[in-house]
Amino acid sequence: MKKKITILLPAYNEASSMQLLHDKMLEVAGENPGYDWEFLLVNDGSTDNTLECIKELHASDPRFSYVDLSRNYGKEIAMMAGFDYATGDAVIIMDSDMQHPVSSIPEMLRYWEEGYQDVYAQRKTSKESWLKKKTSQLYYKLLQNTTRIPIQQNSGDFRLLDRVCVNALRNMRETQRNTKGMYCWIGFRKKGIQYDQLERAHGTTKWNYWNLFNLALDGLTAYTTSPLRIASIMGIVCSLIGFVYLIYILVNTLIYGDPVAGYPTMMVTILFIGGVQLLSLGIIGEYLGRVFNESKHRPPYFVNTYNDRQIGDDAPAATGKQSN
Repeated sequence: MKKKITILLPAYNEASSMQLLHDKMLEVAGENPGYDWEFLLVNDGSTDNTLECIKELHASDPRFSYVDLSRNYGKEIAMMAGFDYATGDAVIIMDSDMQHPVSSIPEMLRYWEEGYQDVYAQRKTSKESWLKKKTSQLYYKLLQNTTRIPIQQNSGDFRLLDRVCVNALRNMRETQRNTKGMYCWIGFRKKGIQYDQLERAHGTTKWNYWNLFNLALDGLTAYTTSPLRIASIMGIVCSLIGFVYLIYILVNTLIYGDPVAGYPTMMVTILFIGGVQLLSLGIIGEYLGRVFNESKHRPPYFVNTYNDRQIGDDAPAATGKQSN
């Protein structure tokens, strides 16, 4: 009996890439006939005709299945939905814009057959700007220094996950997700491979610097509690600086008779202490906001259901389903 491989493809406004995606998926299936294939597209609330294109793919080839989310939840939740509905013995996550090369899939499958459960792809080359590359390197270095769990640098969501990894990720139902950190946290046997990122053939990227900053902030607060410890350390350091400065003023005034400049001293002290307090409150607020969102226990997403759907009747109990 053939093993089944699911290729998970989150899609948001990717109608222009659907024909290329179709051709590449057929190429994968044709070059790897030893497996049964499922191409699972998750429509993340697209506002163009991405859903109509996906339906056409499904009508022409039942291997193209799909999940239509009720609105745009973001890529992290779209992948979560894909994990819930994927039926393969292994799941390969790819971007719908086809910047991930399908030529890396046979190598992933080979290592999977050797017993590796998480075969992740690391970018060997990238079209990103120098600034983006450097900030990414600094971010991963900071993240690694705040945790004892090994961090996979220059890797993203392009990877093959064995069913045991998929089931582990399905059990993690938080809605404030950083899946890249979860891959590391769950463990299992991992193997890295190299790939050259392709240029985007159609459409435009959905990731700007602000989105990337939010993703990095989510990664830090989801993956480690070190920022809270940093806030405590900053409080201790400020107290020590204040104590040393107090001794300096007393010595300078009592021994050398130097008058204290009241207004400048007071303003510098207030601004310094106030800045530390606001920063600490901001860090605490980030974590408190996550606790607030998780405490609602809402379903992470809702799925639209259609009469012609071939997937979704076995939706997990933790998800919501909404009929049109």
